[in-house]
Amino acid sequence: MTRQDRRLPVFVQVNTGAEPQKAGVLPEQADAFIAACRDSYGLDVLGLMCIPPAEDVPAPHFALLAAIARRNGLSGLSMGMSSDFAVAVHQGATHVRVGSAIFGGRPPLNT
Repeated sequence: MTRQDRRLPVFVQVNTGAEPQKAGVLPEQADAFIAACRDSYGLDVLGLMCIPPAEDVPAPHFALLAAIARRNGLSGLSMGMSSDFAVAVHQGATHVRVGSAIFGGRPPLNT
C-alpha cells in the first residue's frame, strides 16, 4: 500500500465513566493516546467525544472531557444527546447528538 500525504481528521472517544461495555480510552490514558494518534499514527485529532453513564449526572463527565481537550489543545467536543444536550452546550459542546429529539425514540430491540 502506498502512503498518502494526508492526515485523517478524527475525534477520540473517552470513556469518562470507565464503563466496561463502552469503547473509548480511559480519562487517565487520554493524553498519551492523543499524543500517539498525532505523533505515531499521523492522525489529525480535532476533538473528543463521550457518552456519560445513563445513571450519572452528566455535567462532571462533560467538564472532565472539556479539561482533557484544553490540556491537549483541542477545540472539538462531541458530547450531549437529546436528554442532556443543554448541559453539554453549557459545558462547551461543539457537537451534540439529538436524533431522538428530532425523530423520536427507537423501537425496542427484539432479542
